[in-house]
Amino acid sequence: MAKRSLPLSKVYTLLEPGPVVLLTTVHKGRANVMAMSWHTMLEFEPPLVGCVVSNRDFSFAALKATKECVINIPTVELAEQVVGCGNTSGAEVDKFARFGLTAKPARQVGAPLIAECYANLECRVVDTRMVNAYCFFVLELVQAWRDAAVKNPRTLHHEGRGNFFAAGERFRIKSRMK
Repeated sequence: MAKRSLPLSKVYTLLEPGPVVLLTTVHKGRANVMAMSWHTMLEFEPPLVGCVVSNRDFSFAALKATKECVINIPTVELAEQVVGCGNTSGAEVDKFARFGLTAKPARQVGAPLIAECYANLECRVVDTRMVNAYCFFVLELVQAWRDAAVKNPRTLHHEGRGNFFAAGERFRIKSRMK
């Protein structure tokens, strides 16, 4: 097989870690939502997630100040709203109103859940040591919600520059992991 060199600036298209999510925050009474695809699981128990929230994003100040957020996991049916949230700033727009998203109260954090997403993960920031250098937050999941009616969610995955794909066929292979 002949392989061609890939520019290092394009490597992220091979390693995007998982589904595009909608991160919600609230600060000084104002809720916001941002699209995010740079996140990764760090630990199983307690469940820890690492994520990058740019210091140029409106959500950065809220997350840094409150140390709380919700990771909302949409399906492909919300693709237009997800892209819209990623292409606008919460400093200028109420994204919930603009994109028809319903904010619902969370149980353990101040940031809202998004009702239209099939899963919602309430989080608290537990490590900020890499925030100043890399805008990297470590979150502990403190409450998780999943719509049991959604059996095979087709999540949205970002490859960069407006290119997306949906999660595909599911299959199982025997493993020693439980």
